[in-house]
Amino acid sequence: MSLFGTTTGFGAGGTGVFGATTTDSHNPMKDVEVTSPPDDSISCLAFSPPTMPGNFLIGGSWANDVRCWEVQDNGQTVPKAQQMHTGPVLDVCWSDDGSKVFTASCDKTAKMWDLNSNQAMQIAQHDGPIKSIHWVKAPNYSCIMTGSWDKTLKFWDTRSPNPMLSLPMTERCYCADVVYPMAVLATADRGLIVYQLENQPSEFRRIDSPLKHQHRCVAIFKDKQNKPTGFALGSIEGRVAIHYINPPNPAKDNFTFKCHRSNGTNTATPQDIYAVNAISFHPVHGTLSTVGSDGRFSFWDKDARTKLKTSEQLDQPITACAFNSNGNIFAYASSYDWSKVRGANEAHAAVGRKSRPDTPTGPSPFTVGLTLGCYCHLHTEEQGFLSWLHTIRFYLCNLC
Repeated sequence: MSLFGTTTGFGAGGTGVFGATTTDSHNPMKDVEVTSPPDDSISCLAFSPPTMPGNFLIGGSWANDVRCWEVQDNGQTVPKAQQMHTGPVLDVCWSDDGSKVFTASCDKTAKMWDLNSNQAMQIAQHDGPIKSIHWVKAPNYSCIMTGSWDKTLKFWDTRSPNPMLSLPMTERCYCADVVYPMAVLATADRGLIVYQLENQPSEFRRIDSPLKHQHRCVAIFKDKQNKPTGFALGSIEGRVAIHYINPPNPAKDNFTFKCHRSNGTNTATPQDIYAVNAISFHPVHGTLSTVGSDGRFSFWDKDARTKLKTSEQLDQPITACAFNSNGNIFAYASSYDWSKVRGANEAHAAVGRKSRPDTPTGPSPFTVGLTLGCYCHLHTEEQGFLSWLHTIRFYLCNLC
């Protein structure tokens, strides 16, 4: 029996906010779709910090671009600006004051985008694609942390072209997260490294992976005193590990649970297992969301070890998700994640998509949801502290 019980679904097909008829597989929750989505798969999402008035959403894509939308009070989205890299954008983050956006790309560079001037400049360089980027704000310094496939973790003062610190890793960076004063990074050899960021960043501990398969995503969670105390780690095997850094009882407090799985289609395949593509923690309640290659998103209470909600299935994998700063909006992106065979995305015809050079030309849909969503649709539902307004294929969901 699963620690989190059985899956529950919600939502149905209907008419979009722009009058277009939606299908169950395209947008089953009738979420609002973000306008002007990227032309290729969406890799990352990030909401503006609480220091900024209003809600702004940043998304990076395999179309080499990063885009900014304003999310209005009525749930609609307004495209504001965009910047380009020369390779796919793999990660994005905000400065603490919301004036800057930082982007990491397969072109081996990281850029700083000044939203006031709409100018972008290179601030970091690696010898391989940069997989993760995070803003670090400490009492005595601020910097950018980049994790790369060149097997290094680097820290950058945005005013200098040279890194202020470079730390070697055993393998390529696959995912990372930062909640000061803690950083956690997962590598291609299933390694886990925890860093302390006080004074000067340094390695704190190496952890044996609680998961048997390749790491896909990691997110730090906080305790009741608002201090980082552990992390959730997702893998390609449809499983999430909850791991505390200094638990009173490790054998009891640390655990894993299955997710993003379905019944198999035949006796030879008793269960379909999908990758966990992203994890995000609610900024107020501490519950977590997971999104996967099965085209579903779920919400979980890790303390009660209970599943709260699971969405209906979309016709594409969900590749990224994010909560806004006060937790009343949840965004998710639906787009092809290459978890199936080459050219599988040709079967979907919704939003036109610029194909990559090594793939056949053909349209493919995109979806992002917030408790908004990238075809645009709205959905409301009450359950406990949650009240949903979905919209982003890009979708957005309203959780107030």
